[in-house]
Amino acid sequence: MKYFSLFSGIGGFELALKQAYEIMRTKNKRQGMQGIGNKKRQPSELNNLSANGFTCTGYSEIDKYAVEIYQKHFPEHKNYDDITKIKPSKLPDFDLLVGGFPCQAFSIAGKRKGFKDTRGTLFFDIARILRSKKPRLFLLENVKGLLSHDNGSTFKIIIATLTKLGYDVQWQVLNSKNFGVPQNRERVFIVGHLRGTARPKVFPFTENNSEDIVLPTITTRVTADSNGTYVGKRSPRQIIGGSQGNRVYDPKGISTTIASQAGGLGAKTGLYAVGGLQAHQKPRKDGISPTLTQAAGMGGGQTPIVWSKKVKIRRLTPTECERLQGFPDGWTEGISDTQRYKCLGNAVTVNTVQAIVQKIL
Repeated sequence: MKYFSLFSGIGGFELALKQAYEIMRTKNKRQGMQGIGNKKRQPSELNNLSANGFTCTGYSEIDKYAVEIYQKHFPEHKNYDDITKIKPSKLPDFDLLVGGFPCQAFSIAGKRKGFKDTRGTLFFDIARILRSKKPRLFLLENVKGLLSHDNGSTFKIIIATLTKLGYDVQWQVLNSKNFGVPQNRERVFIVGHLRGTARPKVFPFTENNSEDIVLPTITTRVTADSNGTYVGKRSPRQIIGGSQGNRVYDPKGISTTIASQAGGLGAKTGLYAVGGLQAHQKPRKDGISPTLTQAAGMGGGQTPIVWSKKVKIRRLTPTECERLQGFPDGWTEGISDTQRYKCLGNAVTVNTVQAIVQKIL
């Protein structure tokens, strides 16, 4: 299946597509002609996916730091740069369009100017490409605030536009914390299929219909050796102070505080965002991180803070933020920490997109 990626960031959609394909290929081998779950598939469809997987025909991203990370992982993909300058007639054909279009114009964390903001109008560039290329499917992502902006009229315009372009649309607000990562991140996902083509039933996601969705585990479970050094799944993490109920981990290493119990030893740990719009949040007892934003790590009020009881310990490391977004450790290495935080705050949660793609297929 060929796809084109818009507002690609650091490659969250690309990684999710790759992982979803690998899982589906494994299931196809195991289940044969039964396909995924209870849905039977024709041999030609199975063979086509098994042979080709997902092929990127191009992507669009203008942030130089995001592009640097993206190209490190997907050097063979062609960047078409600024979406406003893309001529659809010059694009190769593709079956699937994916993209998390800029959300600042609709987010409650911003000024919510919507279509009055130039970032908000970029949606119409998506529509321009859909009108010209007519891919069979699309998958779009934005903040939950898109639904309520301007009393719902903004979202109505978006859905009406997509409908007029010949697409049947379905959508749902999903929270990353329900897809294998401890981050409270609500995003609306919009799936469309070209009218007259097969309609994949993607939404709603419920506890009952998610059993076929296979997600990676990213949290680290640690154990203590005789020397008091804590060993994670990748490398040792040295304790730097406190009793067993007050364990603190070196910020140069990887803390297990993104889970509900620090080190699995019963020491309750919370995650907290200080300053800015989240200044009055209390430390969470469930170990769920607040939403990562592009302002994280920039000295503002959006940086998640590790707490032990009532004591602020430190902010999350970039690697912990990678895990909160479902990326492999080190995915964003090579640029400054400030830019790593920003790029991760702008990214999609890989696990959530992967689950959606599996249901699309």
